[in-house]
Amino acid sequence: MKIVLRNNLILITTEFDMLNSKWMREFLNHHSRGMLFLPKAVLVFRNETLREVREEFLNQLSQYHAAKYDFSHEFFLRSMLKYGTQPIKIELNTLQEAEYVDINLYAYDRDTVLISLERPNSWVINYLRSQLEVYIERGTDDSLVVDVSDYKAKARLERTLNKCHILHYQIKYTYDNHFMSKLYSDFANFSFGDLCKEQEEEENIRFYTVLECPIGASQDALKKSYKKLVKVYHPDKIIHETPHVIKRYTQKFQLLQEAYTALRVVS
Repeated sequence: MKIVLRNNLILITTEFDMLNSKWMREFLNHHSRGMLFLPKAVLVFRNETLREVREEFLNQLSQYHAAKYDFSHEFFLRSMLKYGTQPIKIELNTLQEAEYVDINLYAYDRDTVLISLERPNSWVINYLRSQLEVYIERGTDDSLVVDVSDYKAKARLERTLNKCHILHYQIKYTYDNHFMSKLYSDFANFSFGDLCKEQEEEENIRFYTVLECPIGASQDALKKSYKKLVKVYHPDKIIHETPHVIKRYTQKFQLLQEAYTALRVVS
């Protein structure tokens, strides 16, 4: 384990096994709703209501580190506590071979989606909870029922499912042929003409979701959302990340361009 105190965060570099140690898992589980999951790291933001939990974690971290490297625990702890308002980034020092996690998506109807893991995985379920928290109706260790009754919820779900790599887990989503048609059943009674026309309309619905806009949004709304999102997903902003992350951002950036171009034409 290596600990670096930077101006804007506390950086902990360690093995994945250390993330599963009891004291570290307890800390991360407390902050599961305030973590940003990355391909090989988690970023834990300050939560004033969990101040004591954070201080206890830093105390245990300092003791572990001091014992391993034979230096003063008290001095190091005082140094870390000075960073009380800064995020804590826990990064894997070696990117292990990806472990695949299978997740099935099932739409009960246009308003409700079931997300179920083939087997329980606390890291993946915490990621899903952190992203979909306000829309979760109920959940277990290996499943979540999500309310997607409005366009914002559907956009949030799409953005959540777009990330397929957290820590050293590679997520594989599967769903049946009726998933999309159920999710967008509002449009089932529309007369789109021939099959090609129907497919085009379904694609346009998806493009509105990609741009995080309601169906039929104005040109100004589309343009504003497009400009905001391309700044977030521009590949130049993550040039120092792993090839996998760069690839995902590039794909998303290209999809945003495709969606905006298509909707400008049809609007």
